[in-house]
Amino acid sequence: MSSITIAPPPKTAGPPIQKETTAGNYFVANYPPFAYWKPEFIPEFTDALNRPPVATPTGVAPLGLYTHIPFCRKRCHFCYFRVYTDKNADDIKGYLDALLRELSVYAAKPIIGGRKPKFVYFGGGTPSYLSPDQLKFLTDGMKRLLPWDEAEEVTFEGEPGTLTDHKLRAIRDLGVTRLSLGIEHFDDHILEVNGRAHRSKEVQRAYAYAREIGFPQINIDLIAGMVEETEEKWQEAVAKAVALRPDSVTIYQMEVPYNTGIYQQMKAEGKLVAPVADWETKRRWVNYAYGEFEKIGYTVTSGTTVVRDPAQVKFVYRDGLFSGADILSIGVASFGHLNGVHYQNHHDFQPYVDAVLADRLPVHRAFTPSAEERYIREFMLQLKLGSVSAAKFTQKFGCSPWDQFAQPLATLRDQGFLTHDGDRIGITRDGLLQVDRLLHEFFKPEHKSGRYA
Repeated sequence: MSSITIAPPPKTAGPPIQKETTAGNYFVANYPPFAYWKPEFIPEFTDALNRPPVATPTGVAPLGLYTHIPFCRKRCHFCYFRVYTDKNADDIKGYLDALLRELSVYAAKPIIGGRKPKFVYFGGGTPSYLSPDQLKFLTDGMKRLLPWDEAEEVTFEGEPGTLTDHKLRAIRDLGVTRLSLGIEHFDDHILEVNGRAHRSKEVQRAYAYAREIGFPQINIDLIAGMVEETEEKWQEAVAKAVALRPDSVTIYQMEVPYNTGIYQQMKAEGKLVAPVADWETKRRWVNYAYGEFEKIGYTVTSGTTVVRDPAQVKFVYRDGLFSGADILSIGVASFGHLNGVHYQNHHDFQPYVDAVLADRLPVHRAFTPSAEERYIREFMLQLKLGSVSAAKFTQKFGCSPWDQFAQPLATLRDQGFLTHDGDRIGITRDGLLQVDRLLHEFFKPEHKSGRYA
């Protein structure tokens, strides 16, 4: 018998509230869901590459570039990304060669149309796992193929334990403008039991030197609800984060997808409930953190971010992804969006490398969303920022959100989560802390899974 506790349903029909954290994906990252992306749609993606970028009433979409670096010192117990901890120097060199070869194919396609990236993002895995020489080899090659001189933002994810002073200097010299530090927590025991490779001393050292050499923006990541997290330890972590005064903080609520070490442990022990904080507690902890940062002048700018100065601190990659920009994505398991078509690369290392070496695009699956699905995708993702402009969506899609989403907006209003201030359609702080659960109201019926946290 299941031990999952379900709260009584709200007066207006909506997503049921699940208290405990169980296995599965919670956060809404794209639309339609990835399960609908299929290999048989790859020809549609190939056709999209051979057309020039589509001009809309608001102009040609900006171009972003994402590069996946899948190497890590160790795999975190909560990690669900495609990462590898067993690759040697030859494997890494072969992978970097494959990245450049893949990029060269895209750079020659009509879809690029002479555009240069407006934003660049290095994600993982652990991009900072690479040596300075490897990073220079990769980025020099990328810049030759698709120059970055017009990029407004270059983001680089780093694991504190890999960031020596020499490497931080090399990363800054590459032109990185936004360093994102995967700190997650400051308590060494919590870091250890959750499988993190770094420790608190490495956090302090890496952060101090990154500040010293002048990265324009430093973001730190925290995770609320890790294994063995407590009220006291969370408050201590928040206090230490506040003391650093970063430009921005991204706070995630712990989820336990099926391909994580935590789930494998749950499965072996026959447990349905994950050994992490429940959703109610995680939301309360995030709200506490936001409150502590607000006391010193920070602003909450999304369900996961708080920033020191909204006029200066931007998330160009995120905002481009949320608003339908073209995202040219390279590397194993990476996913992008070009000329209206979603795509994802092979999710295993060798099939990806083999495809590139055989002069084939390493695409594993694709999907072409309808106009209605594009509207849903952009509206949902931007609602994660707290509010949207009804006029901008009306201009772009030819239909007001109040008409397009009359029923889901009415549901959120009846549940007490909707706000309306002039042109802005928004959600309350309480709604923002559980926004991914609420977004399923906007899904088309065939895309609803029936399971929400």
